[in-house]
Amino acid sequence: MQRGLVGLLAIVLGVASAEAGPPNILWLSCEDMSPRLGCYGDAVAQTPNIDRLASQGVRYTRAFTATGVCAPCRHTIITGVYPTQSGAQYMRTGSYSSASAKADQTRPLYEATPPEGVRCFTESLRAGGYYCTNNSKEDYQFKAPVTAWDDSSKQAHYRNRAPGQPFFAVFNATVTHESGVHGEKLRSPRVIDPADVRVPSFLPDTPAVRDDLARHYDNIAALDAWVGEKLAELEAEGVADETVVLFFSDHGDGLPRHKRWVYDSGTHVPLIVRWPDGRRAGEVDDRLMSFVDLAPTALALAERVRPDYLRGRVFCGPDAEPAPDYVFMHRDRMDDTAIETIRSVRGERFRYVRNYRPEQPYLLPIAYRDRAATMGEVYRLRDAGELTPQQWQLAAETKPLEELYDTEADPDEVVNLATDPAYAAKLTELSRALDGWIESTGDPLATDEVEVIKTRIWPPAGEQPTTAPPTVEYDRQRRVVTMSCETPGASLGYRLPGEETWRVYNGPFAYDAMPPMHYVAHRLGWKPSRVAMPYRE
Repeated sequence: MQRGLVGLLAIVLGVASAEAGPPNILWLSCEDMSPRLGCYGDAVAQTPNIDRLASQGVRYTRAFTATGVCAPCRHTIITGVYPTQSGAQYMRTGSYSSASAKADQTRPLYEATPPEGVRCFTESLRAGGYYCTNNSKEDYQFKAPVTAWDDSSKQAHYRNRAPGQPFFAVFNATVTHESGVHGEKLRSPRVIDPADVRVPSFLPDTPAVRDDLARHYDNIAALDAWVGEKLAELEAEGVADETVVLFFSDHGDGLPRHKRWVYDSGTHVPLIVRWPDGRRAGEVDDRLMSFVDLAPTALALAERVRPDYLRGRVFCGPDAEPAPDYVFMHRDRMDDTAIETIRSVRGERFRYVRNYRPEQPYLLPIAYRDRAATMGEVYRLRDAGELTPQQWQLAAETKPLEELYDTEADPDEVVNLATDPAYAAKLTELSRALDGWIESTGDPLATDEVEVIKTRIWPPAGEQPTTAPPTVEYDRQRRVVTMSCETPGASLGYRLPGEETWRVYNGPFAYDAMPPMHYVAHRLGWKPSRVAMPYRE
């Protein structure tokens, strides 16, 4: 009898769970931060709210970005494809650096253009009934179509959804951005003593460097308060027990020899997932995870069909897939003058790096980065010949063709094992893995950027195409509206009379009479069609 009641209860709970539908999804993202958190074993960090979130969820120890800088990473997050597949690998494509000299602002500006049919994954969530908001940074290397979000602004919030509507909401904190350690003005209150920080061996240990590190920790403490506010808000709205929460950074620390580099210091990030039912609370997951996994995972959580072009894996939840054996990174042009081509692959322990421009030094001039006091120290000591052997990457005038690092024995990645015969098999293994990734993604490698624009992004002349206008048909007898577009893979949107938010066209829809709707078509990287009201019966 008791077993029967237990079985009945399980059935009832299963039905209730099924009726509840897929969960809300909340992303709390930050900028330019490696895992400098108490829950990751950092004794200096003051992060009680994030540490509490980790105790309630799953802490991932091997989460990596596709590169060490923001715009290409954000391209990967929103599309689920690697930047090298879209011409998005350069930092950045559509504007010049605010710090570079006018004389350096000569390269062409353009929008990265993903392969045909690639869309912002949020379109699928919206088509499935989710209310999708972004507050508020995009920086996708292309102009987002109007169909990407219900609201993408500083006012965007899940509370503005319709009653009972599931939501996918992104809130992005900028307090830890690298600009927070530039200049004399403090962004956050002082809470960390520079004497307490650990200076990695690849940077000089001077008062100025310690001060930059301490200021970064101060900003992380301010970030922690922000996370606490967002989690409290979720509770106050009464939806915490219906919402999966993800916390992560867009790439590693915004410090020299961190941001923009392919090593762990630039690509290893914190990632925490909290489930509304408390499952796996306090667990640590060591699986390899790449940012190409974010889009397929969000789609799986929302019970949406995953398009074939997605290269990542579902890394958590009931549909989780086996972890990959490797994750991959790149480095290309940074800002307006630092032309570079580096590729890297990371396994559970070892990292392999291949330099396609070995004749160049690692340390190319980057005006924005060079605002940091730490860079002043690096240049001063380099010119005086006083950098240490562990800081060889900052002093080197050329680069080796290959690099290999044991990240367990050498977490700072300063001991290159590439020429050590004892590691020849590991070098070959990772080199072959990188070759396979390069071939499968069609990576243009060191091809001149202008040539990439002409041959890969906007062939044949490098001029931006315009998306064809949508064709709209209205079946008066069936009272059904149908949309199509001659441009393959274009997103289609429409807006009903009196509406400000664009809807995602996801197939024929019923409407009583053909009203003066607005219609638009937009392939990513192309100019959108003109907003119009075309239809035919």
